Amino acid sequence: MRRIRAFFYERGFSEVETPIRVKTPCMELHIDAEPSGDHFLRTSPEMFHKRLLAHGHEKIFEVGKCFRSGERGPLHHPEYTMIEWYRAQTDYLGILEDTKALIATVWESCSTDWKLIAVSEAFLEHAGWDPAGNYDEDRFDIDLVEKVEPALKAIGGPVVLIDYPVEAAALSRRKPGNPLLAERWELYIDGIELANAYSELTDPAEQRLRFEKCAEHRKALGAAVYPIDEAFLQALETMPPSGGVALGVDRLLMLISGAPSLDQVLPFR
Repeated sequence: MRRIRAFFYERGFSEVETPIRVKTPCMELHIDAEPSGDHFLRTSPEMFHKRLLAHGHEKIFEVGKCFRSGERGPLHHPEYTMIEWYRAQTDYLGILEDTKALIATVWESCSTDWKLIAVSEAFLEHAGWDPAGNYDEDRFDIDLVEKVEPALKAIGGPVVLIDYPVEAAALSRRKPGNPLLAERWELYIDGIELANAYSELTDPAEQRLRFEKCAEHRKALGAAVYPIDEAFLQALETMPPSGGVALGVDRLLMLISGAPSLDQVLPFR
C-alpha cells in the first residue's frame, strides 16, 4: 500500500475519499449493490470521481472498500479493496501506460512483455465469431469465460483485451472511426482479470440512454433497478476528455503471493 500511494504521489495525483454509502449506485447490468438502510454500499467510486473531474481536478486516485452483493468464489468476494484513478486530457491508452508502470512498481518480477489483443480478434480465433456489430450478450459472456479467458491464461503473463463491443462498455466512449467498438480494455495476468479501463463517455444524452436501456434489461431479468444519478449526468456536461481505471488490490496481492484464491489474502472476511 505504501508503494501504491507513493506511485501516485510522485506523479502529482491527489488522493480523494468519496462516499461508501450512496443513494444511486452505478447502473451496470450484472453488478448488484448491497443495501445499507435507505442507501446502498458503493460498487465503485467512479461516478464521484467523474464529478470531481468536472469540477477541475485533473489527476485523482482512491484506494478503498467496495461491495457487490451475491459475489463469492475463488476470485470474487462481496467486500474488496479497489484502486481507481482518473486523468483528464488522456484516454484508455494513457491509462494503460499508468497501469504498466504501477504493476512494475509493486511487482518487480512481473513480465514487462504486455500483449494487446483486440476483443474481435480473440473471439474470432477462440470462439469462431466477431461480437462487434453482431453482439449477443449471453453468447458473449459464456464464450468469454469458457473459451477466451482460458486462452489468455495459456498465453501467460499480462494480456490486455482491448476494444470491446459498445454494448459491453456502458460507461466508455465509442472508438473514433468505428462506432461499433468502445475504448475499453481489461487486463488479465495469468488468465485472472485484474483491471478494467475506459476512455470515459462524456456525452450526458448518450449516457442517459445507456442507463435507461440497462434499467429496462435489469427489470426484465428481475434485478433491482437503481435511480439514475442526475448529478452525475449533469457533471458530464463539463467533464473534460478523460481516462480511468479500476484495479483490484486483493487480486493483485493474490497474484503476487501465488495464493490460489482470495480466501488466502482475505482471511478475516
